[in-house]
Amino acid sequence: MPFESTEDAVRAWVHGWVVSRGAAEPADQPWGFTVEVGQPKEVARHVLTAADEATVRKLAESSPAGVALKACVPAPVLAAWLPDGWRLLDGHDSLMAVSLGRLAAPPAPADGYRLSRWHRAGVTRVLVRAADGGFAARGQIAVAGATATVDQVETDPAHRRRGLGRVVMGALAEAGAAQGARAAVLGATAQGRALYESLGWRVLAPLSAAAIRTDG
Repeated sequence: MPFESTEDAVRAWVHGWVVSRGAAEPADQPWGFTVEVGQPKEVARHVLTAADEATVRKLAESSPAGVALKACVPAPVLAAWLPDGWRLLDGHDSLMAVSLGRLAAPPAPADGYRLSRWHRAGVTRVLVRAADGGFAARGQIAVAGATATVDQVETDPAHRRRGLGRVVMGALAEAGAAQGARAAVLGATAQGRALYESLGWRVLAPLSAAAIRTDG
């Protein structure tokens, strides 16, 4: 296991994520971190390193719309702890990690696809374009100390099942290792989890998120 505990992995994930997204430095809390995100749909987020019902309820009841709450508990558990007016957010399933030193060299993209990468402000971005120049897949990685956070991995539906996810993940892992990171962490969706597991990533904990309901 590349991290000594789930709390260590959450800490690494948060510190890498703020670099990846250009968010504010995480503010330490007794229960985890608060991050000022600064986006219209997510002004801030609370990330709990160790969640319990009393803490979740207290945070939710004192948080306005636009503040998300993320915790390493199964979605049904978090849902049961939330006060009225809150809802679970889609796109969350697992907190995962991998030791970068154990990964194989990244594969080349299939014929007709072109891979490019660039580094700016602590973030390495990988882009795969199709033969016509259109978007096919992407991802980014931010290194914070000895760990890295993989973020915003996406493959266009029209280009799935062509190994592009492996190409992106391999290139990101290579970039993280080249910058001195020994391990990487990410928040996986249910759809992405199978790909990451096939590449050697391990599930450390469930991951779920919630926010105030705004759809009436």
